[in-house]
Amino acid sequence: MKESPELIPITELVLPEIAEIDLYQKRERIYTRHIKGFYQRLRLFTGWPILVVYTLLPWLSWGDKPFILFDLPARQFHILSLTFWPQDFPMLAWLLIIAAFALFAITNFLGRVWCGYTCPQTVWTSLFMWSEQMTEGKRNQRIKLDKGPWHVNKVIRKTAKHSLWIGISVITGVTFIGFFSPIEELVINLFTGQASSWEYAWSIFFTCATYINAGWMREQICTIVCPYAKFQSVMFDQNTLIISYDKKRGEERGSRRRDATKEDHGLGDCIDCKLCVQVCPTGIDIRDGLQLECIGCALCVDACNQVMKKMDYPKHLISYTTENAMAGKETHFLRPRLIGYAVAILVMVSLFSYNLINRIPLRLDVERERSTLYHETSLGMVQNTYNITVMNMGQTSKDYIITVSGIENLEYLGEEKITVAPGEVFNLPARLQVDPTLLKSPSSEINFTVTSASDSKVAQTQESRFIGPFRP
Repeated sequence: MKESPELIPITELVLPEIAEIDLYQKRERIYTRHIKGFYQRLRLFTGWPILVVYTLLPWLSWGDKPFILFDLPARQFHILSLTFWPQDFPMLAWLLIIAAFALFAITNFLGRVWCGYTCPQTVWTSLFMWSEQMTEGKRNQRIKLDKGPWHVNKVIRKTAKHSLWIGISVITGVTFIGFFSPIEELVINLFTGQASSWEYAWSIFFTCATYINAGWMREQICTIVCPYAKFQSVMFDQNTLIISYDKKRGEERGSRRRDATKEDHGLGDCIDCKLCVQVCPTGIDIRDGLQLECIGCALCVDACNQVMKKMDYPKHLISYTTENAMAGKETHFLRPRLIGYAVAILVMVSLFSYNLINRIPLRLDVERERSTLYHETSLGMVQNTYNITVMNMGQTSKDYIITVSGIENLEYLGEEKITVAPGEVFNLPARLQVDPTLLKSPSSEINFTVTSASDSKVAQTQESRFIGPFRP
């Protein structure tokens, strides 16, 4: 009898249980721990200058005008000695493109240092966290205070914290409006009830925005709202500076006595104190690898270095490094993409500077009267009527001389010299006449030129047409 072949044993497949994910789960509040270190001292030299410059800049003057004033009702934008108009908006777009390329280059080279050191959200959030630590105590004290029942001490501390938050928010909001309205008058008008409705509305809006963003939302602005966090990873490469945890050196994690040797416990350098998590403003564990939420603030680096020093271990278990360095490869600081960014920025800055230096604070528009092609006088001369618009884009009154060229013996019948106040749009009707025998065609090209009486370099020319009779 033939034996049956041996059957392959079948093992029952048990699928793992899949937990339900609540997309609208309640936000878990982050309690950050205060830490000191090299990078946090470095952040003082980036954060505080931004706060000081932002607060003081509206109060500084250049001559009889503020350093910076965006006068929207007058459509004038004063920056130092220059005045820009809506017609100069292409320069603003150009400047924003340069800033974007600079951000791309810095991100490709140094990672998210903008987010960690100079972003206004980071700077103001750090100021709010400092206020929180000053009024409610250290991390464990704040956790205990929030979990405990309401009592007199809790009310006093919470009131003090929110009073500081509101004070900082009010200063921030009013200062921001000070870039659009002279701040000395603004402050007086706000507190005397004489400010305009839009000044009150926008001051309240930016005060509330600061209070909510820096006081309550905090890391959610960086991880959810900010678009830069979403696309910055595409600018990273293997040579980009990032904050990373050295797994080869740190694993396996575990606590141990300070005087224990590695041979005694057989563990890596990470003692699993979780201090790097407690200081992180976005609440991540950097030991899990590079994450979208990491803003590159290096708080975890300073925290870990302090622990390594206490344990008498080498520093920089968590450090600024690159993917190539972690893989034991050479890091290339000069690379094609970075060089391309640098060249593009250099070209754009050079062209922008050239146009800014050679910018002429004068605008000329000429419109020919279209209701009548031409008019013949009793003396047989042909006349055309025009409307000339001269705009003085400077900060002082100017005398201008108007000339016309393009046709032999063309006569200009109008004011040849005009005075235009700063920011004024001067409209001037004018007529041109010529002997029809001198016209070579029914439509001739002519040029209107407006020149400053004090500086011949300040001049603008506008092309137009002179219409005459058709003579076969």
